[in-house]
Amino acid sequence: MPIRSICVYCGSQPGRDPAYMAAGRALGESIAAHGLRLVYGGGTKGIMGAVAAGVLTNGGQVTGIIPEFLVDMEATRHSLGQLDELIVTEDMHERKHKMFERSDAFVTLPGGIGTLEEIVEIMTWGQLGRHEKPMVFANIGGFWDPMLSLVDHMRDEGFIHRAHLVRPMVIADVEEIVPAILERGKEITDPDGEDAVIAKL
Repeated sequence: MPIRSICVYCGSQPGRDPAYMAAGRALGESIAAHGLRLVYGGGTKGIMGAVAAGVLTNGGQVTGIIPEFLVDMEATRHSLGQLDELIVTEDMHERKHKMFERSDAFVTLPGGIGTLEEIVEIMTWGQLGRHEKPMVFANIGGFWDPMLSLVDHMRDEGFIHRAHLVRPMVIADVEEIVPAILERGKEITDPDGEDAVIAKL
């Protein structure tokens, strides 16, 4: 499965730990260094802005997808003009669908409820067999540990069926994320041949 673009979910706020912003920028730099396109929610503030800046300042390409009502909340119209491609949607549902369509893999940096909702939906679609794209929790400073414990608890209690399809990679070192995604892409059989195979961690 060729990886050409990576969708990054993350907070539109910087968070309390400076490591979150640093990780966002470093991930953006890594995406650009590997010649991949960033697909993200279009915000230019907080961690979202750090990821986009990391890509753009290193010559990479960025697609921002943002609903009209969030433009002035999560970005400035001037800064949005710096993106290679900007898609303004009518609502959140259209935004999420377009982000999914444009992306070959998904990374979740620290964020809030919206960030959590986005990656959970992608995990749900994986469980339902709707996609086999690589998924990564960027576990900066153990940020996602409570979420991962909850997923393990739900699995142990028998509420996650086809659990082998809901196995996101958990990576604490941001420099390892893009290489791991590229490697996972190689392990997935081209879907026009045999059924794709998800490699277990």
